[in-house]
Amino acid sequence: MRVLAQIAMVMNLDKCIGCHTCSVTCKQTWTNRSGMEYVWFNNVETRPGQGYPRRYEDQGRWRGGWELNRRGALRLRSGGRFRSLATIFSNPVLPGIKDYYEPWTYDYKNLTDAPLGDDYPVAEPRSLLTGKPMKIEWGSNWDDNLGGGPESVAADPMVGQAQERARETADRAAAQVRDAFEQTFMFYLPRICEHCLNPACVASCPSGAMYKRTEDGIVLVDQDRCRGWRKCVTGCPYKKVYFNHRTGKAEKCTLCYPRLEVGLPTVCSETCVGRLRYLGVVLYDADKVTQAASTPDEQALYEAQLSVFLDPADPDVRRAAERDGVPHDWIEAARRSPAHALISTYRVALPLHPEYRTLPMVWYVPPLSPVVEALTGTGHDGEDAGNLFGAIDTLRIPLEYLAELFTAGDVGPVRAALERLAAMRSYMRGVNLGDPADPSVPERVGMTEAEVEDMYRLLALAKYEERYVIPTAALGDARRLEEAAVPDGCGLDAPGGPGMLPPGPLPGGGPFGDDSGTYEGLPLVTIENFHASRRRQTADDVPAKPEEDL
Repeated sequence: MRVLAQIAMVMNLDKCIGCHTCSVTCKQTWTNRSGMEYVWFNNVETRPGQGYPRRYEDQGRWRGGWELNRRGALRLRSGGRFRSLATIFSNPVLPGIKDYYEPWTYDYKNLTDAPLGDDYPVAEPRSLLTGKPMKIEWGSNWDDNLGGGPESVAADPMVGQAQERARETADRAAAQVRDAFEQTFMFYLPRICEHCLNPACVASCPSGAMYKRTEDGIVLVDQDRCRGWRKCVTGCPYKKVYFNHRTGKAEKCTLCYPRLEVGLPTVCSETCVGRLRYLGVVLYDADKVTQAASTPDEQALYEAQLSVFLDPADPDVRRAAERDGVPHDWIEAARRSPAHALISTYRVALPLHPEYRTLPMVWYVPPLSPVVEALTGTGHDGEDAGNLFGAIDTLRIPLEYLAELFTAGDVGPVRAALERLAAMRSYMRGVNLGDPADPSVPERVGMTEAEVEDMYRLLALAKYEERYVIPTAALGDARRLEEAAVPDGCGLDAPGGPGMLPPGPLPGGGPFGDDSGTYEGLPLVTIENFHASRRRQTADDVPAKPEEDL
């Protein structure tokens, strides 16, 4: 057993309202520059729908992820070394700009500079790539709120797979994925890079520029080593690696590692309106990764990945983790991790497309709210346990569709997760109304009353520090590593240095807020500024300002 730690994310799809705040803030932070106009490290898709880039889940076309060869060994869908070498200068298996979308802006200058006339001037759309006038035909969020439309349903690859699987099993009831708007419902699916345990993008890169950090599992691109072969774009089945057409380099979601290193959540998590994202450490056995990804039965991949994860409360696991160099504070963070709890303890979070065999580390709690709303609309009690359990198998969007997304078509884990969520709602409704607790409800789904209450707190009431349990990097050496934070440091702002400021805090704070400047003669460093920002964001009241600022 070789223990490694991984930062994992879980998203509760019941809470996503499709506001796209996460996408916009991520765009402003990471891809708001030349060459990345079409790129969204974080995007929110309406399901059913085609996604971004359109129909990215059609691996028969895009050849992403892994498959098993005749000997049962893993190989890239895009081909082995010889195929990669033969196509290294021409790789046609790539989404085009029409599959993403051609980014545009508007000619606002025409509104202000147009000559006087009888017609009103308009802001004509212009391509951000060519600067020429263009017709807007597609966008990164073109399917927004159209999940029930016949065109969106018919173009969704997962709908086709669900129907084909149903025909193969002669399941007539599941063969019909209803596409009439009034008979279905939609839900939102936020997507970022999965930072997989077995990343196909890393294996696809001929120059070795793609790599997975051993200390936290984040998958990154070394910009100095990247040669722009774009094999990683093909290899990623989620199509979350992008090509910067200005620099000629590959770029992708970094999981905001500069923030994680100082204990802050990702930008998309920090700004999420619905508070649906959870971040935490998961311990896993690196020696089991290849074996789990090589599981012959696609529908057994979910359980296989669960078997890779380790229990951070197990003394043997803790000793092995310390032996393998996992810091003590990371082990403690794994014990308190909300991601571990939702994935392994309560088992209500599911992976996105485990059949790609990359062992993704961004998991999802499937949506249950539409079930409650549908029941309430028929005049029944939408929170009653009997009604909820009976309605799960009669969802207007079939369980088979959710299973195609999260469990390679296996309906069992999806139904089990939804039943646990239904049991939690029914049990806690009674508790909150003052009714006697009914222990039979959690027992029906194999949980205790304490587990249901703990899961309820995590999913419904958890505060900032409970949703984001992130250990800081190199905590033991933090003071030594801080820039010029000790009197004998060598920075320009160290006491006695050429850039030294007067001792004590600056009057009214520094130039970038109350927490900038100096403190007791020492400059505030990056880590301290990050945590000062977190204090402001999570405080219940606004700190008093100096009188001269009021």
